[in-house]
Amino acid sequence: MSLFKVALLQMTSAGTKEENLRKGVEFCSNAKAMGADLALFPEMWNNGYSLSYDMEVMERNSEDQDGLFVNTFKELAAELEMAIAVTYLEKYKPLPRNTVTVFDRHGRNVLTYAKVHTCDFDIEKNLTPGDEFYVTELDTENGKVNIGAMICYDREFPESARILMLKGAEIILVPNACPMEINRLSQLRARAFENMVGIATANYAYGQPDCNGHSSAFDGMAYGEIRPGTVEARDTLIVEAGEAEGIYLAQFPMDKIREYRKNEVHGNAYRRPLKYKELISEKIDEPFIRDDYRK
Repeated sequence: MSLFKVALLQMTSAGTKEENLRKGVEFCSNAKAMGADLALFPEMWNNGYSLSYDMEVMERNSEDQDGLFVNTFKELAAELEMAIAVTYLEKYKPLPRNTVTVFDRHGRNVLTYAKVHTCDFDIEKNLTPGDEFYVTELDTENGKVNIGAMICYDREFPESARILMLKGAEIILVPNACPMEINRLSQLRARAFENMVGIATANYAYGQPDCNGHSSAFDGMAYGEIRPGTVEARDTLIVEAGEAEGIYLAQFPMDKIREYRKNEVHGNAYRRPLKYKELISEKIDEPFIRDDYRK
């Protein structure tokens, strides 16, 4: 597989679920015309990342996993013969979930992931956290690729990308809804580097509250032959968008990424898991105790 092409759909919300549905279909169709293998939405696209402390409002703003909004993109994926990673506030008990579903080019649901690291210091405490990270083999027209997903705040925990790498992910999809500044972009760069994975992030464009565009993709290959016979550090950045709405195509050179992963020292090559027992301890000491923390 020479290239895996991910279209980062950097948009602002159109205001209603119906308008977001229409706009999402339009952007996916344009992504297909650009040659994308997969179209990636920003976080919780169905309502433009709109949350409320009023649970009746949350119920109205949420979608069934097999409802009209989600199924429209299932059918569209099959029609366009292009995978679609659609995001939505999912109807779920006892509280809704922040979810991404990936439909392959045949319209099959191959991955559904709910955000594990909900922002419990804020309004996302009204969500049910996901309970696991998932990886699946995605069949594209150009070959197969192992993909996983994490959502926005998941990025800030090295364990998220590490588990996805351990489960076999080659590319990690990251729907996002926050200001992407140098520190958050650096987190993504680090997750790609330390796990030797590609990472594709779709953020809302400038004009969406508390968002600024800068969707990005990193290929995870920190070193390469810059000149014949000379291996040097290289920039892992494939693409970084500006602030404006648009479709930004990230082209991951899968053959090169796979060869790099066979030979470099990161990822799972030299880990010592038996030395990491503290990582699964649930004990929290000062200065990290927070009253609103929930397991």
